[in-house]
Order: sequence, then structure tokens, then C-alpha cells
Amino acid sequence: MGYARYEIWRNGEKIEAGYDVPTTCEQDGCDEKIDRGLAHLCGTTPGGDEHGCGSYYCGHHHYMSGDETVGDLCGPCIATYRRGRADQNA
Repeated sequence: MGYARYEIWRNGEKIEAGYDVPTTCEQDGCDEKIDRGLAHLCGTTPGGDEHGCGSYYCGHHHYMSGDETVGDLCGPCIATYRRGRADQNA
């Protein structure tokens, strides 16, 4: 299976994903052109996973978690992830 174009389920809806699928950043109010490739994915699993929502964001709205098993995350997901880590370390 290649990663240029494929279909996934996200929030009960089947969408096309992959680095050859043009879209815009999913942050409200942002219209930066990106693709639905893994580089723009929130989390590590297309469609969403334990830490990421599975949406796609530009570099201004995508944050490094510092944990390769978690992946890069959007603003709300990185905030939740960091709160969880702080609670574990308290």
C-alpha cells in the first residue's frame, strides 16, 4: 500500500488521505494549503488515535510532542497530552 492516496474513517466519515490529497489546514480560520499526508497528521494513526485527533494541520498549528510514539499534535491535543504527562509526574 502506498501513502499517496488511501481512504480512512474519521469521526464516522470515510475521507481520502495521503500526501497527494490537497486540502487546507483544519485549524479554524486558517486557509494554508497542505496535504493529508502523515507530515500534517495530528497523532500517528490516520483517523485518530489515543493522543491525536487525526485531523491535518499546517506548521503553524502542528506541535512536536517530543515523543515519537505520540507524533506531532494540534493545539488542543498537545495541551491534553502535556496535562496528562504533568499529572503522571506530580
